[in-house]
Amino acid sequence: MSAALTSIAFSPFVPWWTIGALATVALLPICFGFVRSARGMVWRAGMLALLLLALANPSLVEEQRRPQQDVALLVVDESGSQGVGDRTAQREEAVARLQEELSDLRDLDVRVVRVGDEKLAPGTEPTEGGTRLFGAIARELADVPVQRRAGTILVTDGQVHDAPSAGDAQPGAPVHALLTGRPAERDRTLRIVRAPGFGIVGQEVEVTIRVDDLPLSGDRPTVVPVAIRQDGQPARTLNLLSGRDEIVRIPIERAGGTVVEFETASAPGELTDINNRGVVVINGVRDRLRVLLVSGQPHAGERVWRNLLKSDPAVDLVHFTILRPPEKQDATPIRELSLIAFPIRELFEVKLSEFDLVIFDRYSRRGVIPQLYLSNIAKFVQDGGALLEAVGPGFAEPFATLYRTPLGQVLPSEPTGRVIERGFRPKVTPLGERHPVTAGLAERAARGAPWGRWFRQVDADVREGETLMTGADDRPLLVLSRIGEGRVGQLLSDHIWLWARGFEGGGPHGELLRRMAHWLMKEPDLEEDALRAEISGDRLLIQRQSLAPDPAPVTIVAPDGTRTEVTLEDGTGGHSTASVPIAQAGLYRIEDGSNTAIAAAGPPNPVEFTDVRATTRRLTPAAETTGGDVRWLVDGIPDIRRVRPDSGAHGRGWIGLRVNGDYTVTGVREIPLLPPLALLVLICGNLVAAWRREAR
Repeated sequence: MSAALTSIAFSPFVPWWTIGALATVALLPICFGFVRSARGMVWRAGMLALLLLALANPSLVEEQRRPQQDVALLVVDESGSQGVGDRTAQREEAVARLQEELSDLRDLDVRVVRVGDEKLAPGTEPTEGGTRLFGAIARELADVPVQRRAGTILVTDGQVHDAPSAGDAQPGAPVHALLTGRPAERDRTLRIVRAPGFGIVGQEVEVTIRVDDLPLSGDRPTVVPVAIRQDGQPARTLNLLSGRDEIVRIPIERAGGTVVEFETASAPGELTDINNRGVVVINGVRDRLRVLLVSGQPHAGERVWRNLLKSDPAVDLVHFTILRPPEKQDATPIRELSLIAFPIRELFEVKLSEFDLVIFDRYSRRGVIPQLYLSNIAKFVQDGGALLEAVGPGFAEPFATLYRTPLGQVLPSEPTGRVIERGFRPKVTPLGERHPVTAGLAERAARGAPWGRWFRQVDADVREGETLMTGADDRPLLVLSRIGEGRVGQLLSDHIWLWARGFEGGGPHGELLRRMAHWLMKEPDLEEDALRAEISGDRLLIQRQSLAPDPAPVTIVAPDGTRTEVTLEDGTGGHSTASVPIAQAGLYRIEDGSNTAIAAAGPPNPVEFTDVRATTRRLTPAAETTGGDVRWLVDGIPDIRRVRPDSGAHGRGWIGLRVNGDYTVTGVREIPLLPPLALLVLICGNLVAAWRREAR
């Protein structure tokens, strides 16, 4: 609806000061004439007024105005903390009532803005998180002039993490906050105070945590049990004191990400236990991988092992080659032998536990290492160490094989006594195509570039473990096994050096040996039975590694506790994968019944759940500065009134939105009040009247 407003405007033909000067000069004789009581002065004064008015050029201006609606925002907090207790029901009831009242108000454009936790955007990770209502308000009002803003009504629990402080709040349209929840709520929280990002494998790191019973009081601290779970393993429990920073020592047992979860028991009358948990992701790094390589005798493939291990900057290699076995007897004086004594006791008794991997390369039992020390190696494997045997022909000989020693109890295969010496091409077994050590290695051969042949293989029967590669007559060539806490590998040939020399095109010797060594040293990326998860933008990527196809679905536990089942798609290399969209920041737990994976979207300990108690503290500065009010919904939903900009915006049982009266001008019509013809008639008339009066 449009309205018209009429006013008088002046557009003088000469500057106003000129009109003022002319009026002053003309007024003097007029005043003198009045003093002398001269005839016709009234008409002369009228003529002068008409001349001055003509110079001022008055006109009648009529504006066509269109009133503009004021804009009111109804901001609805849908963050995670609103799911506590009955806050969601409180919120929706209040929103429905407010929308009904606002729809009855005239000349008001009501915009409803629903704001959740900070969302995940593709290719980005949130750095702050929390409830950010004022950022949403600024975006929504970016195109609304200040003179059209009627006010803002927030329906929230008060935990708003971008609310302006008392010094930053700016006057403007009133901001009202209607709070869900209840005053004086109680809650227990667990917070990660300090945590390192990295730790050395085999050492401990210190994590500082704090358990608070809110609101804080001066009471004596209570003993709170805290469960600590590392990488989804069974939890251990520590008794800590509430209200204090407590240091917990966490052992770093493997390389890669170690996820440590802390969870405290619920307190009596607690609001929610969703913030009774905290998580830390610590990246385990190895200081140095210590490898002991014992070559039983010089041979063409010895340098392959040495070059591979020396080229890895993370490996600290100790290599011994037995050049002169004890049975060799000649007349060479000892002082002329350029050899050092083999430090058997130091290596296999004193410092054996310092090594991560022991490799026997074509080693035969020749009395160099006593049986007692071979027993030490077997115990070293069962306690968590790693052993790799690259066998030579001696493994098939009854009196030279290591299988007939105490070491045989940890070896996965038993020699048959036969040595196959003819050309064959190694092949990856169907099981090997799914194992991380050999998965993908056969792709080159499948593309038309077959691997080069080997010409010797020691025949053996596999007692335990997995056969990943076969050779002549499809007999086992590469066998891996888990023994106790440790791992053992056997390569039943000494001809891998032919691949290193490029014979008949060679083969992937470097990649095979590297993977095999790192699997033995328990690198997490090479685990054959694992569940992994990571966040990429706004999607959760899940990958399961298994030696057999597993159609069982995985369960995703979202940060708010929601559980969802997802079926993975089987792929190549023993991998089955899934990509799931996510919208919440926080910790996601993925379970498949035997394995657990953890992935953190945004901060692992989101600020949204640091304190979930409803509060007036954060929003009071903004409300007071703008003339608004903060009140609890449990006290009733207030009425809404329109108020003038210069009056109060809240009272008993009501809150107000401003009436600004803004408008836009849609048209202007200007009508001259003194048209030239009418002005001429009036001036002439005044002159005639003055002449007649003076002529009497």
